[in-house]
Amino acid sequence: MATLFTKIIRGEIPGRFVHRDEHCVAFLTVAPIRPGHTLVVPIREVDHWIDLGPELTAHLFTVGQRISRGIQKGFGCRKVGLSIIGLEVPHCHLHLLPLDHPDDMDFKRQQQGLPADVLDAHAETLRQALASLG
Repeated sequence: MATLFTKIIRGEIPGRFVHRDEHCVAFLTVAPIRPGHTLVVPIREVDHWIDLGPELTAHLFTVGQRISRGIQKGFGCRKVGLSIIGLEVPHCHLHLLPLDHPDDMDFKRQQQGLPADVLDAHAETLRQALASLG
């Protein structure tokens, strides 16, 4: 059975995409800790990141670095944190989190139920920042 992320990748569930290539996608989470909180997800369903293989791992991290530069530019944070947890969805994903304080990595601070227009604006901010970086 397809994971939630596979359904988003296939377009069966809406997603606010900021990157797509043949190996992975990046989209904003619907429950961000902070504006700009983005997920980088391999297209192939792999549950645990240690099972990705070296080439896909390198690709995800390369895309993650590019997206993180966009997050830093678009949202003005000091740094961008990276977390791989993967307990809630059995499909590996990198969390890219805008950071100004250590608490910005606290998943208890996820914001549920944000209006679509707010999430759309976050996605557009990141898309514009990425475009400006080339």
